[in-house]
Amino acid sequence: MSIILHMLFFYQDRGSHCLEMWNLQTALAILWTLCFLSSISGYKNGKVEKSCASMMPEHHSQPNTTASPYTLTVNTSQFSPGDNIRVVLSGSEHFEGFLIQARDATNPDGQAIGSFTLVDPDISQGLTCNSIEGSAVSHTSNAKKTEIQLIWKAPSNAPPTVQFLATVLAHYKIFWLKLTGPVISQGDVTPAPPRSTTDMSTNSANTAILPQPFTSVGCGKSKSCLIDPVSCNPSVDTNCFFLSYSALGQTVSFELSGPAQGYVSFALSKDEWMGDDDAYLCINDKGRVTVEAAHTTGRTYPEISSESVLTDVGWRVSDGVIQCKFSRSIYTPQDPFRFSLNNSYYLFVAHGSAEYGMIHRHTRQPLISSHHQIITGPPEILTGSRSPLLMKCHGALMLIAWMLAGSTGKLMAAYFKPDWPEQTLFGQKIWFQVHSMLMSLTVLLAAVGFVFPFVYRGKWSTRAGAHPYLGCTVMILTFCQPIMAAFRPAPDSSRRWIFNWLHWGVGNAAEIIAVVSMFFGIKQQSLLLPYPWTTGVLSAFVVWTIVLKLVLKLHKNGVIIKGSAHEDELPVLSDNLGDVNWDTKFRVAILAVFVLGNSAFCISLLASIGDV
Repeated sequence: MSIILHMLFFYQDRGSHCLEMWNLQTALAILWTLCFLSSISGYKNGKVEKSCASMMPEHHSQPNTTASPYTLTVNTSQFSPGDNIRVVLSGSEHFEGFLIQARDATNPDGQAIGSFTLVDPDISQGLTCNSIEGSAVSHTSNAKKTEIQLIWKAPSNAPPTVQFLATVLAHYKIFWLKLTGPVISQGDVTPAPPRSTTDMSTNSANTAILPQPFTSVGCGKSKSCLIDPVSCNPSVDTNCFFLSYSALGQTVSFELSGPAQGYVSFALSKDEWMGDDDAYLCINDKGRVTVEAAHTTGRTYPEISSESVLTDVGWRVSDGVIQCKFSRSIYTPQDPFRFSLNNSYYLFVAHGSAEYGMIHRHTRQPLISSHHQIITGPPEILTGSRSPLLMKCHGALMLIAWMLAGSTGKLMAAYFKPDWPEQTLFGQKIWFQVHSMLMSLTVLLAAVGFVFPFVYRGKWSTRAGAHPYLGCTVMILTFCQPIMAAFRPAPDSSRRWIFNWLHWGVGNAAEIIAVVSMFFGIKQQSLLLPYPWTTGVLSAFVVWTIVLKLVLKLHKNGVIIKGSAHEDELPVLSDNLGDVNWDTKFRVAILAVFVLGNSAFCISLLASIGDV
């Protein structure tokens, strides 16, 4: 910071030329940015002065109560004011963070005393607790360590007995609070028995391991259930996502189950959008599940509740399935973020990965109930979807546009110009009218479908990968086609060939990019179709289209012609009219097969959209 300030004043004295390079406003903006970034850098850098009094990490988790693999040792049992005492924190396992203090042995919940001198400033740093600089020491990063050495200087006003305490973090949510070290005393003072440190917070409910998996038996009769896939049973189906709840008196019991590596969760929401929701998380951390209440704001990380509102907590992890249960009161005035269960809400069920007890963003769209329901209302079996209706409509319209209307319209223009030369449709040749109508329908369907994702998101999607960029490219090319057609030169114009090549090139580019976009689209989180089945269907559609277009191309070039197996059966005089009729019938037959096949592929994908 001091460097920035020096540069700021230096440039002020350099005159207008330097001010043009870096004016005062720019320097102040950089200074503010650095200050801001330093304030939000998080606690992996060890700046944990907020925890000076409690020594409790603000990680929204409870301390580990198992035997600690870490120990505190000192090099003496007695001291005098002004003495330097070596303190060592070591362990049989790595640790990422720590906070060490010395306190009055008769009052371990009191304030830090004395000050520390660092032995290795690269991995440790002094903190100012109780207005005493260096009265506590913490880590400088979350790099793994097995030992920390420090020097503690006894103050002149040291109490008769001093005890060293340490909070040690193995990982983000795995830590031991206030591990006790040796008690040292002044001179010949007999150490008093140290008081126990503050008990572990009682916010977390007593937990138990569930003896058996949940079951869907009783859904709609004794409890309400939201199940995906429909009618699955979590007791036998490891791919079943299951949420049930039932009211008993002034409490409601919840059961949650689902296949996940890190966590399963559900939320009560007042609408069909994430944000401002009452959420509950079941997080698997190395085979041990923590069940927590949380609150979400927008799409940010859930804020874990500091109040104890959950009772009768149980959990189970088996075959990659996380299951947890708990009860809570209908009203929780002690926690304003918990919703009243007498009201009506949409239900969200989500899952994803977690690391060291910290959840990551879900990789699949949450399962959202099809309608809202009063939690304490009559039992019913709920249905839900992982894809919003707008996104389903987007996918359906795009599939119809490019798999049916667009592909058939291009086929008409490419191979059916010689057919029906004497017949017209609304004053124009049949191939031209069919081509124009189908391509106009393609533009209309694609334009309407293109709008839906923006209506759903309300903005550009930053997590959709290449799909939105490909979609925008397709729409630009699609809109270019009718504009070029409206200003095309006359058939006998010398510039007609330019239009022909542009129209052909832009049309083919739009179709190819549209198909590539569909491959990306069926993997979008908001419209995630079954994999690899739908990818196989789309691939088969591409191969099918290429094969039939190749057949028509070979026929157009005279490779496939009407003929006879025996030369002596060939007519003496050729029947040109008969040949033309045979060619038309052949192309119409291929067209019929093409449309039927494309329709089958399209309907298969539309059915998949309806099921998600």
